[in-house]
Amino acid sequence: MNAQTEKFLIDGPAGKIEVALDRADGTPRGIALVAHPHPLFGGSMDNKVAQTLARTLVQLGYTTYRSNFRGVGATAGEHDKGIGERDDLRAVIAHMQAQPGQADAPLVLAGFSFGTFVLSHVAKQLREAGQPIERMVFVGTAVSNWDVAEVPENTLVIHGEVDDTVPIASVYDWARPQELPVVVIPGGEHFFHRKLHILKRVIVDAWR
Repeated sequence: MNAQTEKFLIDGPAGKIEVALDRADGTPRGIALVAHPHPLFGGSMDNKVAQTLARTLVQLGYTTYRSNFRGVGATAGEHDKGIGERDDLRAVIAHMQAQPGQADAPLVLAGFSFGTFVLSHVAKQLREAGQPIERMVFVGTAVSNWDVAEVPENTLVIHGEVDDTVPIASVYDWARPQELPVVVIPGGEHFFHRKLHILKRVIVDAWR
């Protein structure tokens, strides 16, 4: 991502988990975790949308972590259809919160595609355990392929107008009963080719 990105391994339920860390300048306003797209289709924490999410959150002042799902990069294990991956993300969050000064830091969860599915259930588990989440950012929410859980009302949902991997109508169907607004990027497809600068702008504006 940049010259300052730190990569390391932590212990997870199925073995080592590869993590990337990018630090914000100055005193951080919180911590953030970014979850990447489907590992069986080339998804990794170095995916351009995942990197854009991380870069934007760093700019907004968050100490930002990304991690590879099972079987990707140096992360151990095999793809578990998003079930074991929830436990892995919980392990990453526990590591984040165990660092000096981060135990009670505001937590942001951001996911792209398959990552939204996994994070939705992690967030549900955290809320049920009484752990607060400051905000969530879902991009290309994978509701047409996965059972994405309901999310808090302040979740920022962003989708491409011409996404043919996750049709926007399915996102509306998921968002409607939750009364969730959906921010649509005109001309945007699933991977937001040539639209990543707009994605970043939408997130920054939402934080103002």
